[in-house]
Amino acid sequence: MLTINKTSIEKSFRDFNNLKALVIGDVMLDSYIWGKVERISPEAPVPVVAVTKRENRLGGAANVALNIHSLGATPILCSINGKDQAAKEFNEILEINGMTNSGIINSEKRITTSKFRIIGNNYQMLRVDDEVAHQLNQEETRDFFNHIERLITTEKPHVILFEDYDKGMINHALITWTVELAERLKIPVVVDPKKKNFSFYKNVTLFKPNYKEFCEGLKIDNTQRQPEELLKICSNFQHHQNIAKMMLTLSEQGVFISANNNGKAEGALIPSKVRNVADVSGAGDTVISVAALCTALNLPFFDTAYISNIAGGMVCEEKGVVPINKEKFLKELLNLL
Repeated sequence: MLTINKTSIEKSFRDFNNLKALVIGDVMLDSYIWGKVERISPEAPVPVVAVTKRENRLGGAANVALNIHSLGATPILCSINGKDQAAKEFNEILEINGMTNSGIINSEKRITTSKFRIIGNNYQMLRVDDEVAHQLNQEETRDFFNHIERLITTEKPHVILFEDYDKGMINHALITWTVELAERLKIPVVVDPKKKNFSFYKNVTLFKPNYKEFCEGLKIDNTQRQPEELLKICSNFQHHQNIAKMMLTLSEQGVFISANNNGKAEGALIPSKVRNVADVSGAGDTVISVAALCTALNLPFFDTAYISNIAGGMVCEEKGVVPINKEKFLKELLNLL
């Protein structure tokens, strides 16, 4: 049941400004080419895009950090990039947005992940990925954890996010070491998982897969399920992984939440608001960003999921991957209460 009111929402949004969030994960440079399509190429049966605009944006874990920054909190972005032109462009965008790259390691052993999207007549026509996804070796993992430990010690974050895109930045050992450190320091850990490391996330505060990722992680079919069945599956997984809370995003259906309340599994389906969806890209990043800050403030779980669900829906009305607008977001929440 929703317990928030307009006064508590306004206070929470002010309190966001006092929070620090450590974001660990795979960062990306999202490059866009926008244009018009008016003819088919004579060389092959493909449309010709006449370029009208080029744009670079922050993607992956960096988009999560940007959402956190847009909400007024301080993100500490922790990842490994290459020593290449894409890394320079990535750092320039961080600087333009008033964010630091002090948590980013630049390595000659990797390239900076870049995703090129071609948009013709406001529709995505093609995406080209330039990346390496090999796992960090044991020595690299230890060095990266030491880097994370230094950031936690110096920055003292209020919440830690794992933003996992299966690009090799996060592995079993890194997860285990970081979660153990967070437990000792009583810092909540929030996870947006992917398939490869799905079962390695144990003893975390909040686990937020989308439904497809959840079914892939459990190796079950992704047919639509009723809330009662979802609760059973989620609670069994939580018990096995010792996960306190789960938030399962279900696209246009909304979000299903499951919590362990004194040994009793409790679940609820929070439906989405009907919207004019333009692009779902980045919606999950916005959801986890809002959920992480609400978790850091120790807001009731139902309220956290409700607020996060609204945020995810709002960014779906925008073209491309964009962060949540705090002022617009607050106004919408206040209108709904």
